[in-house]
Amino acid sequence: MKYYIGMDLGGTDIKVSVISEDYKLMVKHVIPTSSHRPVEEIIADMADAGRKAARKAGLEESDISYVGVGVPGTVDSKTNEIVFANNLNWRNVDFISIFQRFWDIPVYLGNDADAAALAEVYAGAARGYDNAIVLTIGTGIGGGLIFDRKIFTGGGLGTEPGHIIIVKDGEHCTCGSRGCFEAYASLPGLFRETISVMKEHPDSLLYALCGRDFKNLSGRIIFDALKRDDPAAKIVLERYSDYIGTGIASLCNALRPQAVIIGGGISNAGDLLLDPIRKSVESLVFFTDNGKLPPILKAELGNDAGMIGAALFGMAG
Repeated sequence: MKYYIGMDLGGTDIKVSVISEDYKLMVKHVIPTSSHRPVEEIIADMADAGRKAARKAGLEESDISYVGVGVPGTVDSKTNEIVFANNLNWRNVDFISIFQRFWDIPVYLGNDADAAALAEVYAGAARGYDNAIVLTIGTGIGGGLIFDRKIFTGGGLGTEPGHIIIVKDGEHCTCGSRGCFEAYASLPGLFRETISVMKEHPDSLLYALCGRDFKNLSGRIIFDALKRDDPAAKIVLERYSDYIGTGIASLCNALRPQAVIIGGGISNAGDLLLDPIRKSVESLVFFTDNGKLPPILKAELGNDAGMIGAALFGMAG
């Protein structure tokens, strides 16, 4: 049996795991990032955490074939350099060379959304598919494209499906552009749309559940109102699912995936959200094989996807 270390580098925490060759997560070890520190200090802690995770799994360092690291930012697949990681304020970091000063082991590097996508294809909701789009919907929209069971990196800097344009001259996006998929389908986009509807329907249950205070709005409140058949919440769902459906249909028309996987906290709504998204996509996709849509499925691996996928970088990245 072969074993690998998978690391999910975040702005707050660094999650480290030992993954077996059959994609099973054996142990998990979490350390704080403390991102204000020098780069070398953080990377030294990551190497130390990897060794500790191996020992926690009852393994020797020599039992670990390699380390894979998912990074929240742009990684140049040709140079293996972290070009930019905005949450860490890292630019042009030669991560692998620094890491190997502290642990002399092969290291593979990639984007964290790509890692999550890879994990869902090999060990999650997209098992059995060679080509898939995996979208993680949260504060933004992360995404990974998997073709022939490998990460598609474009010209080397990865892809950003959250920044396709779905509304010309639309809402401002955090990237500086307007009308991006992310500007409408992220959680901030959902909340903006919900507040707009509540203003239109001040007597709605949705507004009442917020205590008539927009600051109390949460995803839970929106879906609680939906479950209670609130007409205003149904308007929100229709608009929001159409935005997500428009983005997914555009990606499907261009890329023809065999499956689309949706992750992130919003996916916990399950078919309450996924069914209207499927309906929207069906109305917009140009052509489907044998009249069938690619299945639109909920991601299965949750917060473990980044670690599992990072550990796959050396095999499939």
